[in-house]
Amino acid sequence: MPISDFDGKIAFITGGASGIGLGIARVLSDRGAQVVLADLRQDHIDKALAGFAGGGRSNAVSALQLDVTNRTAYREAAQRMQDEFGGIDILVNNAGVGLEGPILEATYADYDFGFGVNVGGVINGFVEFLPQMLAHGRGGHIVSTASLAAEVVMPSAMAIYGASKAAVCHYCESVKAELAEKDIGVSILLPGPVKSNIHETQQNRPAHLLEGSGYKNSEAKLARRIVGDNWMEPEEAGRLVAEGILANSTYIVTHGFYKPAMAARAEAVLAATPDQAEEAPDFGQFRDE
Repeated sequence: MPISDFDGKIAFITGGASGIGLGIARVLSDRGAQVVLADLRQDHIDKALAGFAGGGRSNAVSALQLDVTNRTAYREAAQRMQDEFGGIDILVNNAGVGLEGPILEATYADYDFGFGVNVGGVINGFVEFLPQMLAHGRGGHIVSTASLAAEVVMPSAMAIYGASKAAVCHYCESVKAELAEKDIGVSILLPGPVKSNIHETQQNRPAHLLEGSGYKNSEAKLARRIVGDNWMEPEEAGRLVAEGILANSTYIVTHGFYKPAMAARAEAVLAATPDQAEEAPDFGQFRDE
């Protein structure tokens, strides 16, 4: 069945030990969910668990270290959820990296890192957790964090980031209808500026993707970015996600300041589209030989 409340639900949140992921974890925990924080950074995990310690639901929060690009480790994490909880009810594909830098300096290492985490991490979540969500028959919900950067034309320095997040949007839009038939909801979180550690990109790179990167200087500069006081609090983003899950919203949008740019992009595509009414082409059917 679709998610109608969070009491007793098992929520697995990647990138869950800081920023938006932690905000979602706090809100879902407060509403009765059993939350598992999956995060690459052990220091973030330790700090997050300390924040829950002594609270009324501290025993309903646990954590594990996970690199979402490591498929073997992800499969082991999914098996652990099956063994400990009989499978999960809510998957939040939140882990991501805020890659940016001069596009003419980008190397394969930068593309592999950006797409590997932002797209690959989401796909790995679907591949590893969908089977158990289907098998246990309780239905469920999958939220994947994209970005408002996916919906507008961004500066070239953000090309890898924006493109990877756009891929998340299109994938989730495409699978929503079929998964709805299996009582699994799908939502896309499209955040603007939220207080998080996404700028700590370089600290989260594996060594083999740091060597040869063209973005070393850019990421060192990005790491010094000061998060604005007027940026959204993670718990507010978490509240929006919780309400989006209950409503099975396709899009969960945190800010409205990009709306004109989003409209301009859509209008440009429509303006370039022929007006004549045409019958949709037959893309072909499979047939038994």
